[in-house]
Amino acid sequence: MTVSLPIPTVGVPLPGRGCDCNACAFYAGPDGRGGPATVEPLCSGTNSDCRFCGCAAAEADAPANACVTRSCPIRCGSRTDIAQWMADVGGTLAFDDISIDSPLPDGLPPFIPMTDGSSVTRLDASLNWPAYGVGLRRVFSPDTHTLYRRFTEQSARQALDLKPHQKAVLVGYGEDPLVEAFWTKRQRDNLVERIAEQQWDLVLSCNYSIYGDWPRTEHLLNMRRSLMLAQEFAEAGVPVVPNIYWFRLEDLQRYLAWTEDTQPAAIAVNVQTVRDNSTWDTWERPGLHWLAANLPDDMPIILTGLSRTNRIAEMVQLFGTRLTLVSQNPHQYALHGAIMTANGREDVHARPEDAFAATVRYMASLLPAR
Repeated sequence: MTVSLPIPTVGVPLPGRGCDCNACAFYAGPDGRGGPATVEPLCSGTNSDCRFCGCAAAEADAPANACVTRSCPIRCGSRTDIAQWMADVGGTLAFDDISIDSPLPDGLPPFIPMTDGSSVTRLDASLNWPAYGVGLRRVFSPDTHTLYRRFTEQSARQALDLKPHQKAVLVGYGEDPLVEAFWTKRQRDNLVERIAEQQWDLVLSCNYSIYGDWPRTEHLLNMRRSLMLAQEFAEAGVPVVPNIYWFRLEDLQRYLAWTEDTQPAAIAVNVQTVRDNSTWDTWERPGLHWLAANLPDDMPIILTGLSRTNRIAEMVQLFGTRLTLVSQNPHQYALHGAIMTANGREDVHARPEDAFAATVRYMASLLPAR
């Protein structure tokens, strides 16, 4: 017999304690009608492989201090501060109030190589490449959770020693502690406004993780946070592309409805964490196929992290000339004098700048010209 736990009476809708769907404000159920506590029918139910729904705080007789929120990185309905998290995202997990009015800059190449944030002059010597990307951890310190001075005392293009026609792209992806710190400190430290002052030509907004063994509350919060942050960048005048992550078909369907309503200039997907074939074949790849079949035919898509030639070829087949690929492969290989070829990595012991140029040209050759 299932006993529904009471949903706390607060000013915002809350997920059910212990991932109890009947006490969850976001349960839609298989028929879309939800349960007795449903306020926003967004979720079809719990994750069968979630490792957190049975924690000590989820028990009906758990003491008030059972959830040690400072040591647990997971947000679920059992957290004692879940109402604060709901308030932090605006008291809703829907996308209806989010729009991202931001243009995509002209002249982006199909392939954008990433660097370590230092001057690109040496690497670019024989390339004169149209755009370079830099990861968030090169701009926002993982140790101090502050912006590095070299990016606050000059423009991004100046910090990278780019030529006037070359574009600077901030790739706002990073490990979970980094992007979580950025979210927590962004308003207190005016991080979005200060990044706007750096005059990036494009920002790919942070993506907040979605793992299969996490509660759906975490998924729903992170999908909304990713879009919210992109909206904040857009409102600060930053050319920004939102990042999307998903776990279920219903997530993709919500994104599609949102893109149809708001018509963002482009969407981005970070695939650099999907390395094993099993995850790629069962999750990322089907989702990308679905997006290719359902997104507007002229909507650009930016993928970060593809490095295998067969995967790149498949994405080219799906998205054609609207695909932009961002990768740190050329820089990583160049550090070891290696290059990327049709046969995979080759350790040729080249000078870093020569290896970098060779891999950039090769990866760009895999993409159709625009």
